[in-house]
This record gives sequence, C-alpha cells and structure tokens, in this order.
Amino acid sequence: MAKRPIFIPLGKPEHLVKEVQIDFEWNPGFAPIQKKKNVAALHEAAEKMGLNPLLEVSTKSEELLGQRLSAFNLLIETDLGAISIEAAFQGSKVFESGGPFSDIYEIDSFSAKKDPRLKESGQLIRFDYFGQDWPLVPRTSFYDWLYLTALSPHQDYLKRLYDFNGFTDIEFNPKKSINCQARTCAILVSLLKLDTLDEALKTQQNFIEMTSTDSAKQNHSTSLRQESFAI
Repeated sequence: MAKRPIFIPLGKPEHLVKEVQIDFEWNPGFAPIQKKKNVAALHEAAEKMGLNPLLEVSTKSEELLGQRLSAFNLLIETDLGAISIEAAFQGSKVFESGGPFSDIYEIDSFSAKKDPRLKESGQLIRFDYFGQDWPLVPRTSFYDWLYLTALSPHQDYLKRLYDFNGFTDIEFNPKKSINCQARTCAILVSLLKLDTLDEALKTQQNFIEMTSTDSAKQNHSTSLRQESFAI
C-alpha cells in the first residue's frame, strides 16, 4: 500500500487548497505502464471516497491536458524565448557557493533537473529569476508563481481545469519534496473561482500575500526541501 495526496481547490481566500491523503494499492516499478497503473489505482481509491473527477498532472496522465501541464512540458515566456518551467526553476536556484546557473534555462527539462551543479554548490539560499529575487519562505511561492505565470495566458486550459474537482501527481512524494504541480493547479482553480488570479500575478508581494497563508497549512510544507518532482 502507498499514500499520496489529492489537492482540492476550495475557492476560499483563507484556505485555497485542501489536501487529502489517499491509501491505495501500489504497483512497484519505474516503467511508465506501472506509474499509469498507480494513477488509476489512486483515482479509483479516491472515487470510492467521492473524490472525482480528478486530473493527473504529469507526463503519466491519461489526459492530454494533464501531460501538457507537466512542468517538464509547460513553457514560460522569457527574454530568451519560451523555456520550460523545470528549466526556469532549476536555473534560478542560488546556493552558498554558486548560482544562479542561468545557462540551465536553455536546456531541456530532464538535463536541467540532473545538472550536477545543483548538488555540488552547497545550501540553497534563494532564487534569482532574471534579476528578481525570491525567498525560500514561503516555501512554494516561487515555484507556484512560475507555474501560474506560465499557465495564465492559456485560456483554453484554464476553462478545462474547472471540469475537475481535484488534482494528483503520481511522481510527487511528500517525503522528498514540497513543490507539486498538482497542488499549484488547485491553487490556480481557487484563484479563478475567487476572480483574483490577475491580481495575484500583478506583483510578487500580491502573490505571496494571497497564497502564503495557505502554503503554511499544507502538511508537506514543514521543511525547506526545494526539489521539483515534475515529470
């Protein structure tokens, strides 16, 4: 058995996302087919609890929308052109002994995630995204902001996300990471329900103020782990 979270958009200013832990039968193995089996098992267990429909947000999703919303595939427009969320996140990390490694912006998501400098440069201390500093706390703010900034222009995606009552990411393990693209999708839907997405994205201060309280409530936000398990 395994346990994974489902993220449910609440649409309440004081609490944007509810996290529900689901126990389900785990299919071991790293092959894509095994991961898809785990998605199906997770969603089936959730449906028995009345949690449906759900969207798996990863490259292992059966829905094309879920695949496109993977941080490995979703692109953000920059002065360098369109780059993946994964590359933007990894390339903006600043460590005690190096960074930001902005050359990572221009490589593919998988290579960005595996760049050895991310493990060899000491403690992570902040983010620097094209000269804009982001703190480590609130813990998921920079990742969430990157993701929502990239997603907000896609009106067709935004409309379709309303069809789902919750979001999952089978690659996300709360014991190893805090940043989760499924959770960020739930934040997005909550902000859309409140009609505050545009206001939240106007400034860094707005974004932090409108999302940080909710971030502090999440079970997996109790450490400073800043990995991205998007695939």
